[in-house]
Amino acid sequence: MTPEMVLEIGTQAMWIAVLLAAPVLLSALAIGVLIGMVQAATQIQEMTLSFIPKLLGVAAVLALAGSWMLTLAVDWIRELFLDIPLMLG
Repeated sequence: MTPEMVLEIGTQAMWIAVLLAAPVLLSALAIGVLIGMVQAATQIQEMTLSFIPKLLGVAAVLALAGSWMLTLAVDWIRELFLDIPLMLG
């Protein structure tokens, strides 16, 4: 296995991690910003107020995009396992 192969696998792994984390993190960010704007407008500064909407938003994103995320991860791992003989010899 050459250093270039290792770097390519590492780059692919980081890209897959970004693709898997992005929907969940972006939804939590968007919901947090919206709740923050509502809190600033109403001057309600309760820290726990944003927890439940974020939790529901993340659960909804996982329910909607979960199959795509699982397919993406399984396909990449399957491809990685199938490439092991090529990497060794």
